[in-house]
Amino acid sequence: MKKLALALFAVSLMAAAALAQGKANYSGTWNLDKEKSTLTGPMRVDSITLTVAQTAKDIKIDTESKRMAPTNMTPGAPGGTPSAGAPPMGGVPGRGMGMGRGFGSFSDGSVTYSLEGKETKVEVDGPNGKMPVVYKGSLETNGTLKLSSSRTFNGPMGEINMSSKETWTLSADGKTLTVDRESTTPRGAQTSKLVFVKG
Repeated sequence: MKKLALALFAVSLMAAAALAQGKANYSGTWNLDKEKSTLTGPMRVDSITLTVAQTAKDIKIDTESKRMAPTNMTPGAPGGTPSAGAPPMGGVPGRGMGMGRGFGSFSDGSVTYSLEGKETKVEVDGPNGKMPVVYKGSLETNGTLKLSSSRTFNGPMGEINMSSKETWTLSADGKTLTVDRESTTPRGAQTSKLVFVKG
């Protein structure tokens, strides 16, 4: 029993050492643990699945999510119907305010970040046509992953700037992923803590 405990302890130390040396690998399929997560603002989701493929040069994140049914239902309607202005049922989180596909890693779609210090610029559909989005990623020496995205576009009231910053951290056994996220929109800054378990 003692030998088993020592062996497990040694494995944990090796995993922690690998993380400390910046060798963390986030590849795999990750499913959101809603009970351990803190979702704020527009991130009213029922589930999020991240499929991550990481190489020495970049990291690709494919996101699939399901949105919670709107709670603002018309009273008295059979089964309830969305009231005026409610988001469509089954809609993709993060579509409002011109966020569109791929804003951060929690809108449905695929995003690839360079891990070599390069900015990645792509064009996505916006409220007034195509708009540029800048993605940037880095794998820190302590094993954490830093991801950011930003975009600027013209809205009815003028220029709109939006951005998101994420810090990804792996547990020592590599089975739990914690994402601390801050998004900034004209409505202000909002933070979320999301916990994923490896599928």
